[in-house]
Amino acid sequence: MAEIGFYHLTRTDFYAALPALLGRTLSVPERALVVCADGAQLLKLDAGLWQSINPDWLPHGTATTAHPEWQPIFLTLDGTANPAGAKFLFRIGGAAADPAAFTRVFDLFDGNDEDSVLAARARWRDAKAAGHGLTYWKQEETGWVKAG
Repeated sequence: MAEIGFYHLTRTDFYAALPALLGRTLSVPERALVVCADGAQLLKLDAGLWQSINPDWLPHGTATTAHPEWQPIFLTLDGTANPAGAKFLFRIGGAAADPAAFTRVFDLFDGNDEDSVLAARARWRDAKAAGHGLTYWKQEETGWVKAG
């Protein structure tokens, strides 16, 4: 079973929150699969990660990148595509991906959008029923605060 952390974004969007989480992932060291909800989101994230200043280096690739199996961070729309064998999964905005194949899952959702919050609650219930370990993190002024 995976350890699933639900990340309730209230102060920034996921484009701003994700680089620090991915930087920590690489420092462990682990590989990350980032599943985006749509192509526009993937393209914006791809460009944003190259421009990240904290951390200043987030090597990553997409399906169009040569040797995707070498990529420590792989961005995709397909939750089953995991060419580098990542053990950490980042689900962005409810993107579909089965957590069972991963040791750790980061489920980032927009806490300022009621539909996103309701969808995250449904994913929480499903993950709990499946027996996954769950944690809830809320974005506060000082950073992430673990609740419940």
